Amino acid sequence: MATQVKVMQIIARMNVGGPAVIVAELMRGLDKSAFEQILVTGFCDENEADYLDTVAKDIKATRIAGLGRSVSLIADLKAFFGLVLLIRKYKPDVIHTHTAKAGVLGRLASLLAGRGAVRVHTFHGHLLHGYFNSFTTKIVILIEKILAARTSVLIAIGSKVRDDLIAAGIGSEDKYRVFFPGLPTPKLFAKAATQSALGISSQTLYITFVGRLTQIKRPDRLLDVAKECKERGLDVRFLVAGEGELFESSKERSLKEQLNITFFGWRSDIDQIFAASDIAILTSDNEGIPLTLIQAAQASLPIVATNVGSISDIVINESTGYLTPTNPADMADAIEKLVRDPQLRKMMGEAGKARAGQYFSLDRMLKDHFDLYRTL
Repeated sequence: MATQVKVMQIIARMNVGGPAVIVAELMRGLDKSAFEQILVTGFCDENEADYLDTVAKDIKATRIAGLGRSVSLIADLKAFFGLVLLIRKYKPDVIHTHTAKAGVLGRLASLLAGRGAVRVHTFHGHLLHGYFNSFTTKIVILIEKILAARTSVLIAIGSKVRDDLIAAGIGSEDKYRVFFPGLPTPKLFAKAATQSALGISSQTLYITFVGRLTQIKRPDRLLDVAKECKERGLDVRFLVAGEGELFESSKERSLKEQLNITFFGWRSDIDQIFAASDIAILTSDNEGIPLTLIQAAQASLPIVATNVGSISDIVINESTGYLTPTNPADMADAIEKLVRDPQLRKMMGEAGKARAGQYFSLDRMLKDHFDLYRTL
């Protein structure tokens, strides 16, 4: 029998969001007889929900202080040396880093620990647009270029993410694999029952936004779209599931302008919320592959989203939804088409569900990683 492959998964923090979900599914789903895995992560900020505390309570992790989001030289150095010690103690065969900060510290620690582990890094998106000023972005690119040269395999979670990174000179094309994220098939919920459980009426159409209310996700644009829909007299209500630093200010503005929006805050019942909805929306300036849109597609919802990042891997324009420019009027145009045509909503929703089943299944994602770790 082949020996177990030791895999160390390193991620800066397991805040509720796509990377945490993917890492949790890898920890759970990879064959225990073939792989021995250890998860190393930092702590979440106060205003973030920790996925390990709220959802994935079955997953054990080794926590390293200072590995989290904020950048501070002393904390980062502590986290770095903590990683070096763990790598020396555990002697993994594969070190798989996720997210930018963990990718830098984890790969450098692996080099210093000198254990000859194979390095793999996943780009769950990238920091090339919308995060930093141009000087900082240049430094980020330089660091990633240097590290890419010392990494065996670079995984991008979408084709656009890979193409952007290659265009920026980060890693050569032959180092990349595109592994789409995979999600378990959701339970089926009856629409009327979930609507009444959520306390919402079945008389109106619901457009749902799921995500952190943070600058890159552009909740202000979502409010602009809601305003545009109100001015056009569309009988729709927006549902917003998620929190973040712009949560309170978004609620205040919505109240002041009397927009048709219900703010649910952070929720763990996203499948039910999508089951009660008619259309899904995302208004971001930049994205990797948003898992919430895969969930929306699994729930047979047509999707209206800005054409950024690798969203185009999930949403096929005019087939499973609409990819629009970032202008609120364009987004409202797409919504209006869907609102006025129930048959179009049904058709696009079904096409999206079929695509999600084909490309974004959990089995497919686990097989991709299983084969990669084994061949390495």
